[in-house]
Amino acid sequence: MSSVPASSAPVPVPAKPRRVLDWRLRFGALSLVWGFSFLFMKVGTESFAPFQVTLGRLAFGAAVVAAAMAVKRERLPRGAWTWVHLTVAGFLLNALPFSLFAFSELTIPSSLAGICNATSPLWGMALSLVALSEDRPTRRRVAGLGVGFLGVLTVLGVWQGFHGLDVTGTALALLASLSYPVGWIYVRRTLAGSSHSHLSLTGTQLGLATLQLAVVTPLFTSVPASFPVLPLLAVAALGVLGTGLAFLIQYDLVAEVGPTTAQMVTYFTPVIATAAGVALLGESLSWSTPVGAVIVLAGAALTQSRSGTRRGGAAPAPQAPSPVRRASRV
Repeated sequence: MSSVPASSAPVPVPAKPRRVLDWRLRFGALSLVWGFSFLFMKVGTESFAPFQVTLGRLAFGAAVVAAAMAVKRERLPRGAWTWVHLTVAGFLLNALPFSLFAFSELTIPSSLAGICNATSPLWGMALSLVALSEDRPTRRRVAGLGVGFLGVLTVLGVWQGFHGLDVTGTALALLASLSYPVGWIYVRRTLAGSSHSHLSLTGTQLGLATLQLAVVTPLFTSVPASFPVLPLLAVAALGVLGTGLAFLIQYDLVAEVGPTTAQMVTYFTPVIATAAGVALLGESLSWSTPVGAVIVLAGAALTQSRSGTRRGGAAPAPQAPSPVRRASRV
């Protein structure tokens, strides 16, 4: 039986499946749905309690991912500890931050909530330097952290003594942004290297987060007296587009163009959130808000730059609460 020398036999390389839409169009769609998520939350909380908005968001989002799992015949993950870790991940990456953002938008503009969300990379880098031994501080990353938090102070108008700013609402939005990197670090320590697919882990995580809100919501809210069409559509869009579909697009982008390019959506989200809030909701905008947002994004970009990260860095923003840490943050 003859054999062909390895050097003369070309190794077949499986072709990547052709995409219906160019990755740039999907990147733009992801930026839009994540940016408009803050507007959807604002509209939803006009008629529904924050916990109800979050429950609806998670239920619709989980349904979309569950449908994708069914189409691809993905199985639920096995192992008791995997489910325990996913329960914690669902709380830190979905149930808690989604609820905090919804509560924050009772008193602050959706544009400000979107800008607060952009601080996640800064929190993530600061926490990773303490919690992750492989993340080493560099001058560029430390500078980015300092620049970013200077931007936060600019957004808040600290020189005016926070005049005209709802401190509680802003603090809730910043805590929501902090919850994402806390969740990523937890997941990185507990689920990194899991043999289960990203889709299976994400679907389970969203389902468990939905159950958490299903338990909490009836304890603190009553059944709405009415279901106005516009707020109901906003909650549905928040879940179907801003959660379920967004997760699927995100993973698709990471698989095709890599996490470095895919995570750049983080820098478009606050811009779109601000534009949507001002143009469609008539929210006011002082000069310090856009200027501070630019400074925040510049600091976040410094913390994520390749030359400042040797073995992985802080996760980018968060709108993409996945149980498997991207190289993120959404």
